[in-house]
Amino acid sequence: MAISIVATAGGAMMTLATPQIVSADCNSGFLGFPAWYRGLTKDPDCSIKSPSEVRPGGLTSFIWTIGLNLVEIILVAVAYLSGFYFLYGGFLFIVSQGKPDGAAKARMTMLQALVGLIIGLVSMTIVNFIVDGIMK
Repeated sequence: MAISIVATAGGAMMTLATPQIVSADCNSGFLGFPAWYRGLTKDPDCSIKSPSEVRPGGLTSFIWTIGLNLVEIILVAVAYLSGFYFLYGGFLFIVSQGKPDGAAKARMTMLQALVGLIIGLVSMTIVNFIVDGIMK
């Protein structure tokens, strides 16, 4: 029994210990944040293209792509902040202990956070639509 457990665990450990080959996605982001250079890299080596290689728009298209990626990064940050403010409003609601003023402040904080989150998500959708239009 002990030998089978050691053999099974050892096999799993050897699988985890051996290096794995992973293909890198040049345009992937982190936690929903896009890479600022999304859509501007060459496929095999992930190097950034020169503005003349981007599209028929050249430098203008290159600058617009970077600008829209930066706007999307800001909008993702707004969405995260809205989520945190919603949690903060819930915390305020819990600690208000039934006081009407504290509960009203908590509800208003949560409502404003929800509106901010909706605006951020709709804005991100619009920016993604524009970026996809530029990339094609």
